[in-house]
Amino acid sequence: MYRGPEPGIHSFRSEARLSQIDQLFTEGDALYEAMLASIDSANTVVRMESYIFASDEVGWRFAQALVKSAAAGVDVRVHLDAAGAWGSTSSSLQRYLRDHGVQLRWFHRWSWREPLRYNRRSHRKLLVVDDRVAYIGGFNIHRESSRQCYGESRWRDTHAEVSGALAADAAYLFDAFWRGHRCWTPVERDVRELQLVSNHSRACRHRIRCLYAEAFQSANERIYLTTPYFVPDLSTLHHLMACARRGVDVRLLVPAKSDVPITRWAAHALYASLMSAGVRIYEYLPRMLHAKTVVVDRHWATLGSANFDYRSFFLNYELLLATTAPDDCERLHRQFCEDISASRLIHGDRWSGRSWTNLPLEAIGRALRRWL
Repeated sequence: MYRGPEPGIHSFRSEARLSQIDQLFTEGDALYEAMLASIDSANTVVRMESYIFASDEVGWRFAQALVKSAAAGVDVRVHLDAAGAWGSTSSSLQRYLRDHGVQLRWFHRWSWREPLRYNRRSHRKLLVVDDRVAYIGGFNIHRESSRQCYGESRWRDTHAEVSGALAADAAYLFDAFWRGHRCWTPVERDVRELQLVSNHSRACRHRIRCLYAEAFQSANERIYLTTPYFVPDLSTLHHLMACARRGVDVRLLVPAKSDVPITRWAAHALYASLMSAGVRIYEYLPRMLHAKTVVVDRHWATLGSANFDYRSFFLNYELLLATTAPDDCERLHRQFCEDISASRLIHGDRWSGRSWTNLPLEAIGRALRRWL
């Protein structure tokens, strides 16, 4: 197990406060330009993880930037998930990176000797440059998230830029994973306004699920949850419903149109129970919603790669950014409200009167929810 840096190296205990999020991104083009500028300014090392790294206009721009840094003597490492990148990362792009000095590594490639490990994926999205700046969130590297390339129907997502101690933590996290250490815990600090959360740590194998349970149990005013795939385990579902029943304003925002229809069927199977408990459900109308954020009351929020489903809670390797900084929580709250304004509220009476032809699909989704 990787326990972070050795004592005496990069000690952050003397810091009175941790930095809040430097910049919040909800548009892929703005994020990609910032990431590419950081790669271009690299002096020593670039570390990059992605679930999808497509061989399209966006992917090739990143490939060229990474190769340029490698040619300048920068240590460039790219870690991609084998399942996520399958079919999207071409052999020509892979050769281009490797032939020009980029260290490219695949997470859990298919193996006949260990077929089950292929199902455990690295769903994380992370870029760290020179231990000084890091980008964390839900955006993949593909044209679907670019307005310039994909048009008005580009995906809606959320990402953050952080610096200082958090960037150093992200670098240690990347290095641990690169070396094969799957359980990692950040350096302990006296103040934790902003911290990285991996779902596999020494203390808890399913840390993200536990983190949400703790946050929901302490909620007094509101829980605003955005996720593209809402297929939680029963315990987490009951936590949300219990909060709504005791008067917490629980709102769920999901896409009206999903890129994985079966996950939408599984979510639909839960709507009636959620609404009967007092949860308000909204479906985002303009485009595909891929953001994963949670805001609890006015003092706690998260963003990152983890969906609200079995795979993210129990199988995948994920990465969240959790914050208690008031400005961060307010920004994510405002963004949620903005998204709600472009969404439709699902009404219980209309939902109960929906066509019976939907019921078999919902039953299929419910039956397969553990494997989605």
